[in-house]
Amino acid sequence: MHNSMSNNARVQAVLFDLDGTLADTSPDMTDALNILFQRYNKPTLDYQSVRPHTSRGSVAMIQLGFDENLEVQHSMQLRDEFLEIYAQNLCNHTKLFPGIDELLDSLDEFEIPWGIVTNKPGALAEPLVQELGIAFRAVCMVSGDSLSRRKPDPDQLHHAANMLGIKEQNTVYMGDDPRDVQAGKAAGMQTAVAAYGYIQDDQNPENWGSDVVLQHALHLKDWLFSNS
Repeated sequence: MHNSMSNNARVQAVLFDLDGTLADTSPDMTDALNILFQRYNKPTLDYQSVRPHTSRGSVAMIQLGFDENLEVQHSMQLRDEFLEIYAQNLCNHTKLFPGIDELLDSLDEFEIPWGIVTNKPGALAEPLVQELGIAFRAVCMVSGDSLSRRKPDPDQLHHAANMLGIKEQNTVYMGDDPRDVQAGKAAGMQTAVAAYGYIQDDQNPENWGSDVVLQHALHLKDWLFSNS
């Protein structure tokens, strides 16, 4: 694994994206999507076909079930319906990705504060993180509606760094979407890609310009502590 960290930029804090990075939320999102599709007599989709699109946002996921181009107003109405269904089924099958528990344990052990920065609305993200049992461990949580602008804009990451009290250059942001790398770099942070997350077939995370591409969550631990 290549490393562009200099000795004076030791990582002192870690920020994570939520969907596709910390938690495998796609099974519950797929179920909610299919309930919506059934309402509109659209064919349902299997988990494997929805999974790569899960980090693209709810409108992009809804569009998977509609052949026609959705008008903005209609897509917003469908999004609201979808989020309402999903809110009732937030954590039926959602789990932390393999290795995340152990990774968070090691960050806690080395007293490296960590937090969550997600585009998911707070009304969904906060109860989900509670259900997953990690809410009390995260030092900060910035949701998609915490500020007026969200990823790929860096505002959320600056806000999280302020909450942690750690300089951006000493923080790494880990996500599974090009917007995560864009936001992290724009904020002056180091960036890591969760290549085990929701990557589309035509995407190559090696081309996103991050500091490191990780095939497994625990590889972040190796990268952090071999370079500190």
